[in-house]
Amino acid sequence: DLPSLPLHPAGLIWPTEDWPVGNMPSLKIQQLADEIFDLQGAQGVTHALLIFQAAKCCYERYDAGANPIYLQYSWSMAKSITHALVGILVRQGRLDLYAPAPVPEWQNDERVHITLDQLLRMTSGLAFEEDYVDGQASDVIPMLMGEGRHDMGAFAASKPLANKPGTVWSYSSGTTNIICRILKTVVGGGASGMLRFMNDELFEPIGITSATPKFDTSGTFIGSSFLLAIPRDFTRFGLLYLRNGIWDGREILPPGWVDYARTPTYQDDEQCYGAHWWLRRQKPEWFYCGGYDGQTILCIPEKDAIIVRCGRTPEEEFPYVSERIDKIGALLPF
Repeated sequence: DLPSLPLHPAGLIWPTEDWPVGNMPSLKIQQLADEIFDLQGAQGVTHALLIFQAAKCCYERYDAGANPIYLQYSWSMAKSITHALVGILVRQGRLDLYAPAPVPEWQNDERVHITLDQLLRMTSGLAFEEDYVDGQASDVIPMLMGEGRHDMGAFAASKPLANKPGTVWSYSSGTTNIICRILKTVVGGGASGMLRFMNDELFEPIGITSATPKFDTSGTFIGSSFLLAIPRDFTRFGLLYLRNGIWDGREILPPGWVDYARTPTYQDDEQCYGAHWWLRRQKPEWFYCGGYDGQTILCIPEKDAIIVRCGRTPEEEFPYVSERIDKIGALLPF
């Protein structure tokens, strides 16, 4: 069973306008935070580290030219924001998770059976090579920056099946942009309609004012990769999920949507994945948004805590940082 999500502390204002201030963390936690900033050489840099507990800001630090109003890249943390947008349309009765995904290119072949649920769980079966290093082998680089950049959803939707839908997990930014093209069609109004929907239904109600999503030429939100925001606004998004999709009495996400995100779809020796959210391999009750270069929004239900880290650390060096983030989480008081 999934661990229960914490309730908002009675009498505490919601951080729609500003965050209440909490107690400074222990010296040991502060030492671990120092190590996350004192990176060397190939380890890159940390721009921001924020620790929130019981919806209060306990620690906030910026470095390497960043400050509280410096927009940070989401990279694949945007996938989790896409998950929220799908949830809002499911709540409104405008999308069905388990019906065949409404993708025009798939209507006359075996891909017609792929569901939105399978796209969110990364089990669509579509061929897509998620490689950020080898431009020759990659599908994600041509999609984001090459021949697919003007209509990323169409580029990804054109891929053939490599496996039967629902049978094999394969992480794919392409599937997220297929979802985002579906969202654009359902919402209507192109990029401006989608931006209005995102602001009205998700960002503004929870106090996110800095979110800057990017759109391709076709008007599709590039929900696989491109949304900028200040770290405090990324934290608000984490709190929405830690509060089970409810914000100050308003139901933003449908009942069970957060549990859907944090129910394991796939797990191996190194990673664990839910539905457009990651889970910690050794602590699957912890769930997080993760992005290229080590962007992180980590939700820790039993501590009612959120840890946000923004920076530039290559994947092979990031375990050094993530281990320290996890140690901070473990050391936080109950």
